[in-house]
Parts: sequence; structure tokens; C-alpha cells
Amino acid sequence: MATGQLFSKTTQALFYNYKQLPIQRMLDFDFLCGRETPSVAGIINPGSEGFQKLFFGQEEIAIPVHSTVEAACAAHPTADVFINFASFRSAAASSMSALKQPTIRIVAIIAEGVPESDTKQLIGFAKANNKVVIGPATVGGIQAGAFKIGDTAGTIDNIIQCKLYRPGSVGFVSKSGGMSNELYNTIARVTDGVYEGIAIGGDVFPGSTLSDHVLRFNNIPQVKMIVVLGELGGRDEYSLVEALKQGKINKPVVAWVSGTCATLFKSEVQFGHAGAKSGGEMESAQAKNQALRDAGAVVPTSYEAFEGAIKEAFEKLVSDGKTTPVKEIMPPQIPEDLNIAIKSGKVRAPTHIISTISDDRGEEPCYGGVPMSSIVEQGLGVGDVISLLWFKRSLPRYCTRFIEICILLCADHGPCVSGAHNTIVTARAGKDLVSCLVSGLLTIGPRFGGAVDDAARYFKDAYDRGLTPYEFVESMKKKGIRVPGIGHRIKRGDNRDKRVELLQLYARENFPSVKYMEYAVQVETYTLSKANNLVLNVDGAIGSLFLDLLAGSGMFTKPEIDEIVDIGYLNGLFVLARSVGLIGHTFDQKRLKQPLYRHPWEDVLYTK
Repeated sequence: MATGQLFSKTTQALFYNYKQLPIQRMLDFDFLCGRETPSVAGIINPGSEGFQKLFFGQEEIAIPVHSTVEAACAAHPTADVFINFASFRSAAASSMSALKQPTIRIVAIIAEGVPESDTKQLIGFAKANNKVVIGPATVGGIQAGAFKIGDTAGTIDNIIQCKLYRPGSVGFVSKSGGMSNELYNTIARVTDGVYEGIAIGGDVFPGSTLSDHVLRFNNIPQVKMIVVLGELGGRDEYSLVEALKQGKINKPVVAWVSGTCATLFKSEVQFGHAGAKSGGEMESAQAKNQALRDAGAVVPTSYEAFEGAIKEAFEKLVSDGKTTPVKEIMPPQIPEDLNIAIKSGKVRAPTHIISTISDDRGEEPCYGGVPMSSIVEQGLGVGDVISLLWFKRSLPRYCTRFIEICILLCADHGPCVSGAHNTIVTARAGKDLVSCLVSGLLTIGPRFGGAVDDAARYFKDAYDRGLTPYEFVESMKKKGIRVPGIGHRIKRGDNRDKRVELLQLYARENFPSVKYMEYAVQVETYTLSKANNLVLNVDGAIGSLFLDLLAGSGMFTKPEIDEIVDIGYLNGLFVLARSVGLIGHTFDQKRLKQPLYRHPWEDVLYTK
């Protein structure tokens, strides 16, 4: 066990099992104390590597993350404190790994419930190798104005109130972490504050004892008096009694053992800590308090009188000229996190993203203002969801059914079209699903499936301007532009695309108006007089019919219709539909375990 001060303003730690809040609290304490370097040198997160972003004052810093204890110790040889936030199941193993590292001097184990046999092994190894174990079941410790472990002393506000941002004259040790916070505040009220505080932990076998730390405090010149808070159960306090009797401690000791109320119960009572259970008269709070009093410690008559006893002891030191109260200093202001400042109404900050189609902040996500549960309960389909997310309104059922028919009819068009071919080749190259899907989608454009928007745009412009089919087609010809939505590689005037016929039949039976579709049919009649393959294709059918849907539903203004066409909504339908087929081709090739595709030589014209 160390015989002097454990921490300093240059002490650095390795933090095991990443927890954002306690690390940030350590870094905020560093800034409060005026440290030049962060006290957390590295983080150990088993299985992870990289960096974690945190704040050191107003500066954002990146703290390295290592996957093993050994790697972290090798990377940060000056970090000699190991703060272990592992669960009770793995705390012992990771703590032993740390103790075996030559660079680690102190191990703090936060977890409660570490098996006692494992704790005994850790204690034995630490003693044999002159190392310190704080815990298990501890909040840690603090060197005022220099270094703190994890959540020790709580929030920054509490730390400031307890004057822990600068060193005082009192050494404090306790079994309880929660009561430590109370005592830090008490000591700050009636003395010049704490110099060092340790919570040894409430388990039956703590890694270090009350007397271990009291003897250390006795060797630290800056510590002028010592405050001890014990509790019923165990016999740890009696080692302190012996040290007092043997004259090993020459500084005033003010002590109190909690748990005097246990005598009010008829049977043995187990308090919060595993070790807080009286196993006989000697382990009672009354017996320990009396023994400490007889050995020379200042022991009040009750916990309520504890503060007065601490105050009286400190004032006597001052009046005897044995100490001069530390001068108060003004700590720096810790920058407030933006989210906290926003919640408290102190600042306002601009948002970085605007979303009008969905909201996931409540109990359930909403699509276009409609809760997910309502969508399911009403039996709405894919077309209705598209209506809410794309068009931000609930379209009539005949509209959403038309959207679903478009998806059904355009989901696939065989393995020979360019999109499916690309996907198949990619799948046979062993690529993942997303890569296969994207390779097919990238072929969608003006020549393959991407003409829906252009067909709608040109048909709408021509119809709205009152152009005859002849005038429209011939004007496009003069501009050197093919009429989008007209023409097919396979289909002919006497072999129409069945998909087009189905869409037209549905529209005639359900749409209030099909003026744009009828105009497209008139254009087709004219183009067929020129060539038998210049038929209205599925792109032209969907483009013209979607114009009829938007105009006939009465739910869109003319500027809204123009915007929908310009943005590319209609091509979105083809992309969504064809994704279904491309995914199917991917699965098909992988299921068939097809080998890498190589295009045959005989299908290539090699020429100079």
C-alpha cells in the first residue's frame, strides 16, 4: 500500500468500459482545476478501437479508444490509474489484467457485487506488488484541485459548492460513496475544505482499508487533520483504533461510525452495503465509536454533532497556529453543453435539418402527421404510405391504388434489361445486396426507366399550350429530342405493352379525368403513322396518367403539380418499383450459386 499522496495535477488514468458522463465529469473537473492536460489519457472498450469526442473546457478533444488493457497501457505509459466501470461479472478479470501491467499503480473498481473470492485475489496481488485497489463498490476518490475518479463528488455544481476545485487541509476517508458527497459539503462549510477524499467501498472485503488511507494522510504535510466516516459491520475500524493507540497517527482524527440505529431493531439488519451488517457486539456502531473515542479520536455523540466536532477541531488547529486556512480562489466557468442550455432557455440555436414528412419524437413515429398505429389500424397500404411521405397528404383510395399498380407492374421486366443485367453481374461477382441493388439502379435514366418525369413534363407542356400531336412531335423533332414515353425496343402497334393497357383501363374506370392520357394516345396515333415501334410505353403511360391523378384529384395546385414533376417524383415510382425486382435478381443469383460472369468473346465485335 502506498504511504503518501496517491494523485497529483499530472495524474492520468485509463478508463475501462466507456461511459460518457463520468468521463466528461472528470474532464470538466480538470478544466475547473486548471489542469493543462486531460486526466483521461485513453479509453478501453473491449472489441472497439478509434476515438471518442469529448470536451476539455471549450475545446473538443478526441480520446483514443483501445480494445485491450495491454494495448492501452503500451500506448499511454504515463497513465498509472485504472478506472474500472466494468460490471461485477467482468470487473475482477479486467482489474487483474490492469494490476499485472507495470505502468498501473492504482485500480479503482466501481462495480458492486464482485465475488469475494475474486476480490481477495486482487487484494493479495496488489499487496504483493505494492499497488493500491480502491473498491469494489466505490465511487472512487478525489485529490482536490488535481484529479478525481469518475463520478466522485457528483456534479460540477456540487464540486464548486464543496470547494473541491482547490486543495484544502482535511484528509477524508469513508466507506460510503454517497455519504462522501455529504461530508465533502460538510467539511467545506466548517473548514477550508478537503485535500484528498477516498471512498473505500462498501463490500465486505475492500481493496484498501480506512486505516490504510488515514496512515497515508498522516504522511502528507498538506493534510492537517483527518475525518473518518465508518459504518457498522466488519472490523476495519479497529485497525484504525490500534494505529491510534500505537501513536502512528499524530494529527487530529474526527470520526463517526454510522449505524447506531441498528440497536432499535429486534433482529439483525442488513443496510445498503454488503459489509454494513453487524455480526456481533464488536461490529456494532456503538462499540466502534467507543473504541475510537478511547483511542484518542474525536467522536461526537451523534451524527448531527459530527459537523460541530469537525469545526471545533479545525478551529483549534488555526488558533494553535498549526494551520492557516487556504485562501479562496474563483474557479473558471465551465462551458455549458448546448443541449442543456437550450432546454433551460438560455440560448437558441439554429437547426441543421428540416423535416416535414415524418416525426419520431413521440411515443411512435408519424408519417405525414399520421401515427404508425393509425396506419396499421386503418389497413392502409404501400400507396397510402407513399401518399403521406411523398405528397404529405392522404390521397383518395383510387389514387393510392394506382400508385400500387404502378409498383406492381414495374417491379421487374426480366433479366435482359440493363438494370437487371447489371445487378446479376454484380451478384455473380459476390458483392453484397446493397452493391447489387445500386449497380442496377444506376442504369436508370433517360434511356432506361427514367423517362417518366420527362414524359409528364413534355406532355403537360404540349397539352397546356394547346399543341396538336403533329405540332408537338414535329417541334420535338426539330429540336433533335426524342419524345419521352414513346417508343419500345420490342413492342409494336400490333403488340401493345400489356402494362400500358392495364394502366389505361384502370384510369378510365376510376379517374375523374384522363385528359393528359388521351392526349398521349393521340400522340401515339401520330407516331405510329411514322414507325410501328413508336408506341406509348410504360413511362409515357405512367407520366401522363400521373398528371391526370394530380390534376383530377383536386388536391394539388398548378404550381404544386409543376414542382412535383420538376423534382422527379414520378421517376421515384419507377426506382421504388424496380428495386423490388433488382433485389429479387440478387437473391436469385445467390440462391443459384452462379459463378462470376464473363461476357462471351463471340458477342463482342473486336475492331481496329
